Order: sequence, then C-alpha cells, then structure tokens
Amino acid sequence: LTVDQPVAGLVKDLQSRGLLDETLVIFSGEFGRTPFVQGTNGRDHNPYGFSLWLAGGGLKKGFIYGQTDEYGYRVVENAHTVRDLHATVLTLLGLDYRGLTYRFGGRDYRLADVDGHPIRGILA
Repeated sequence: LTVDQPVAGLVKDLQSRGLLDETLVIFSGEFGRTPFVQGTNGRDHNPYGFSLWLAGGGLKKGFIYGQTDEYGYRVVENAHTVRDLHATVLTLLGLDYRGLTYRFGGRDYRLADVDGHPIRGILA
C-alpha cells in the first residue's frame, strides 16, 4: 500500500503532461509470492502465479489480463513467461525481439529466447 499513491501519482502526472502514451511504465518484482503466509514472517516464492502491471505507451487501457485460481496460487488463464514480457517490451520499443542478441560464454542468446512472443492481448 505504500507504493499505491506514488505510482498512481506518476501515472497521473505522465498523463496530465501528455507523456503517458509514449512512456511505458512497468511495476513488478522478480518473482511471484505464495498467497498464504508460510508460518514465518512472510511468504515463499511462487513460480506458478505472478502479477505485475503495465501502463502507457502502446498498451490497451483499463483492463485485467489473465487470471489465477481461486487461491491466487496458479495461473488458469492467459499464462505467459518472462520471455514473453521481454518480447512485448522490445516490440513496444520498436525493436525486433527475434533479432536482438547478446553474447555470453562465446554464444549468442536472444533476450526473448526462442519461445518468447509478444503478448498481443495487451497491445493497443
């Protein structure tokens, strides 16, 4: 809850200045969390359900994409991977997600890997 107002303020400010349509805002962590406390202070990592939000440039507005089960534990609708997110962001930036590579250990890798594809259901 401590981030709700500042993030909403950022999006409203970008919109009021006419910059939101050309700015991509991504709010996410690096992994999902279990919906239940694990008996300690906090929750465990959850690779089966992950939430993030996006706003701005090139995206549809005002809707929820995807769904988890009734417990918020597993995705049941519109499952995607981080490679799909990478492909989506690269596409929104006007870059070819299939051609962009980086060299590591003497080998070329694609940021979106071979199975990453833009999430068409969120693109405007």
